[in-house]
Amino acid sequence: MNCNFYKVLSRFFLFSFILLLLTSCGSSKNIIYFQNAPIQNNPSNDVSKYEIHIANNDNLLITVSSKNPQAAEVFNVIKLDRSTSTQNLQWQGFLVDQFGNINFPLIGTIHLSGLTKSQAISLLQEKISAFIDDPVVNIRFMNYKVTVLGEVNRPGSYTVDDEKLTVVQSLGLAGDMTIYGNRRNIMVCREVLGEKLFYNVDITSPDVFNSPVYYLQQNDVVYVEPNKAKIRTSTNYTQNFSLGISLVSLLLTIALFLKK
Repeated sequence: MNCNFYKVLSRFFLFSFILLLLTSCGSSKNIIYFQNAPIQNNPSNDVSKYEIHIANNDNLLITVSSKNPQAAEVFNVIKLDRSTSTQNLQWQGFLVDQFGNINFPLIGTIHLSGLTKSQAISLLQEKISAFIDDPVVNIRFMNYKVTVLGEVNRPGSYTVDDEKLTVVQSLGLAGDMTIYGNRRNIMVCREVLGEKLFYNVDITSPDVFNSPVYYLQQNDVVYVEPNKAKIRTSTNYTQNFSLGISLVSLLLTIALFLKK
């Protein structure tokens, strides 16, 4: 009888261990975002050469000036003065369409998607030079925003005026990470030419400054993953763990009964 009892008891402990593992794994799968996303390798990156790229659906404020203001006036669809509101600028900006093009006065269709801001300025100045001498072009992004999710104090989407926002600054906009944020595994989701790319950032390491996503692009999503302490205290985990304890107690009762 003792032999049978120990066999039952050993099976009981094995089953209990597997059960607890399953409850913990199941709960994390219900909590963490972007699971099994293909993470990009983080090569060394010279952040001093960072420059924002134009993408489809960007809203661009493009202004042209020259020594002859009247000649440049035809290229300025927006008349800037003190009464011009931000909303009016957004409505009257140049929207980059799904093919990466804008329709510019006198010139027509110009492909800008994928170009850096300086490359787009050079291209426009070259095109406009056919109509006026020595044009000066300025481009401003009207839709530069990032979304910060997960274990931060104020998750949400943030529109910023600065076109050189770092991943650390984005966390500051969201009120910093909570105590439950996994500081070694911050994910940045970025769309490049229609493809979603995922990067991991470890802000406890000085290598963060060499990350290709240290400087954010417009419409990037920053996600702070919860740490293990948060997962353990989550509702789903607690319920599953309580169920596991209940089953373990039942099996222990059965084992003690068989011993008799």
